[in-house]
Amino acid sequence: MSAPNRVPQNYKDPAAKQNRRHGTATSQGKIVMSTAAIKSPDPEPAHRYLVRRTVEACALARDAAGAAAEGIATGSSALLHSLRQRERDLDAFDVEIDSGVTTAITENNVGPAEARELLACMKFMIGLERIGDLLLSFANSAQAAGGRLDSEDTRDLTQMATILEKMLTDVGTAFSQRDVNTAVDVLRADAEMDRLRNLIFLRHIENPENVVRQASLQVIFMTQSLERAGDHAKNLAEEVCHFVSGHTVRHVLMAYDKPVEQMFIDWLRHRDRTH
Repeated sequence: MSAPNRVPQNYKDPAAKQNRRHGTATSQGKIVMSTAAIKSPDPEPAHRYLVRRTVEACALARDAAGAAAEGIATGSSALLHSLRQRERDLDAFDVEIDSGVTTAITENNVGPAEARELLACMKFMIGLERIGDLLLSFANSAQAAGGRLDSEDTRDLTQMATILEKMLTDVGTAFSQRDVNTAVDVLRADAEMDRLRNLIFLRHIENPENVVRQASLQVIFMTQSLERAGDHAKNLAEEVCHFVSGHTVRHVLMAYDKPVEQMFIDWLRHRDRTH
């Protein structure tokens, strides 16, 4: 009887080698995946990561304002109570971005543009963290007032919180997209916040009709919290204007508050240059 065919120990099956290359099954039933074609994604630059996290913090503050608006409109204790956790989350963002900006500037070789971007992130987080504190104060006063709010106060406070939510939405958009137009919209929205504050103060402090008001102290505290949060949102919009345009807010607003005649002349000049 002839000797059985034996495979040399150092023999390498070309088919098995091809299967291993493409991650297919070998004769032993094992799947061998190749890592030759897998590339690790490039790490996100530190300044880009911090900008992204800052925009996420804007979204968190916006959601907190939305919860405040819905909470006061519906009397939902759960929504008002949720502002405590949102405030803690904004604090965590503040710590992360403050530390990250310091490290990025001192340890990385960042250029002037990136350095300005990082400093803008730090300024943003200071304002957003303060807005979180004010919304928590608003929630505490609302829970203290309970169900004693007049319908007029509920309406006006809901409107103030809704305007704040829109301001924070626009602030995040303006910062992420470097959009001065949207930042200017935030500056203009602050005037409506002031009008509503004055209306509520007139009703509860001067009270010319001598009407008995409910929970006046809590209403005043809530109004102040929302109005001051609006001021911080306005400051963030001013930061966007300065960061993007390189000009002060006064110069930016002068450009946006031109008379109609001057805007038409500027449009004609622009048309002539582009044709």
